[in-house]
Amino acid sequence: METLLNPSKTPKLFVPKTHLFKSSLLHSTFNPQPHTLFSRRLLSITITCKVKTSQGRKNDGKNVSKKILLPDSAPELSNEEVKAKPKSGGGAWGLFRKLPKIVLAVLSNLPLAIGEMFSVAALMALGTAIDQGEAPEFYFQKYPEENPVLGFFTWRWVLTLGLDHMFSSPIFLGTLILLGTSLMACTYTTQIPLVKVARRWSFLQSADAIRKQEFSDTLPRASVKDLGVVLMGAGYEVFLKGPSLYAFKGLAGRFAPIGVHLAMLLIMAGGTLSATGSFRGSVTVPQGLNFVMGDVLGPTGFLSTPTEAFNTEVHVNRFYMDYYDSGEVSQFHTDLSLFDLNGKEVMRKTLSVNDPLRYGGITIYQTDWSFSALQVLKDDEGPFNLAMAPMKVNGDKKLFGTFLPVGDTDSPNIKGISMLARDLQSIFLYDQQGKFTGVRRPNSKLPIEIDGTKLVIVDAIGSSGLDLKTDPGVATVYAGFGALMLTTCISYLSHAQIWALQDGTTVIVGGKTNRAKAEFPDEMNCLLDRVPEIVESSISKQPGSIGG
Repeated sequence: METLLNPSKTPKLFVPKTHLFKSSLLHSTFNPQPHTLFSRRLLSITITCKVKTSQGRKNDGKNVSKKILLPDSAPELSNEEVKAKPKSGGGAWGLFRKLPKIVLAVLSNLPLAIGEMFSVAALMALGTAIDQGEAPEFYFQKYPEENPVLGFFTWRWVLTLGLDHMFSSPIFLGTLILLGTSLMACTYTTQIPLVKVARRWSFLQSADAIRKQEFSDTLPRASVKDLGVVLMGAGYEVFLKGPSLYAFKGLAGRFAPIGVHLAMLLIMAGGTLSATGSFRGSVTVPQGLNFVMGDVLGPTGFLSTPTEAFNTEVHVNRFYMDYYDSGEVSQFHTDLSLFDLNGKEVMRKTLSVNDPLRYGGITIYQTDWSFSALQVLKDDEGPFNLAMAPMKVNGDKKLFGTFLPVGDTDSPNIKGISMLARDLQSIFLYDQQGKFTGVRRPNSKLPIEIDGTKLVIVDAIGSSGLDLKTDPGVATVYAGFGALMLTTCISYLSHAQIWALQDGTTVIVGGKTNRAKAEFPDEMNCLLDRVPEIVESSISKQPGSIGG
């Protein structure tokens, strides 16, 4: 095909590349001469071509001419014909739609979750090292600005960051919430999809795909149905589809990571509720006196809410101690009675160390003891109650003392009898010069005369040291730890998958497992050894036999 262009102007324009395909029926040459497109006028083109056809062979040598009229400029495009199509997912809306996926990908990042766990552990260790719940003056003295710890750590760090109540501080709760969000994101993006994939029945139709598994073997004369029966006896769930078999067991092991994450969320939620919604308090009450629970308990966080049990009055009926043969204190007990607003006794119990009293969500623990007063008779007068004061001694030993004036009490130099006690069973007496005079037991009614004064130790009145607290999150924490132990054990269950394909009289078997990979081949070999072998009957080989 030959084409001729004869324009009046030939400016230099860009000429696009043209792909030419050779054909045995069409031979053409095309020599374009570009024309300016500045004027809108018609361009006359004469095309002369030779076309070889079955009929055209008869007219060989004749030219067929066509005349085509083209405008020398491109036609204008109307707004109705061409409209810009907005790109789907572009701009701010597309970014907004992708934002959840981006956030989930960041939160489910394993290094980030590990860093969050180390941060929580570090904050907990710091909360253990720093005394919690003390008055600001305590931190002024322990972390002074004149001598900062490690060169920079002072009381300002403690009070500004809330390190004096670490487990309810914003920095600790924020880190805990971030860790919980990462656990939920990991569960949603990773663990749940893995469970969905594991639950699907995936039949492999290719023998090569089965042979590529971690374990593969071939049974030359066997039936896939017999293999299924053997696998069912071994605890596998078996599915057949034509010549294909799929079996699995231990699917609970795939659910275990989700359970572990949920258990950790329960523990963190319970711990947060305990830190922000509890009440705590301690009191030392002498025998025979009362106190109201609400007067002792103080809130620990912004979620702390009192209950009706806070109006309960507690009466200390009796306090007593048990002793070892060596004289050391082995256990101490407190007999308590609880009264409601109407003065009715609603509960009575003798509590001791590791045997608390629980009422209305409030737990009372026996934690300490003290010596309140010593009851004595002086020259058959009294009894007099002498207050016992704690005295400083080296170590953790307790020592209490009191003083009984003798003679002129208005004198500036008062003299008297000193009495010391390490516990409630023995009282050591000293005269006015400080010399030891004897030991008496309370309730022994055995008198002793010191400097002309006759004394009888009537009774030793002890004080019970009690800790009270409410903990609304303790049940959640216990449930979380129980679930964590259970799901951790379940996670060690192996999730095994087996595929098989019947190929004539041959069965191709393959399988894999996520745990116990060393034992899996031995288990598979034992199972395959139990598959019966198909033996052709000699009767079926005879001519005219039935059922062959």
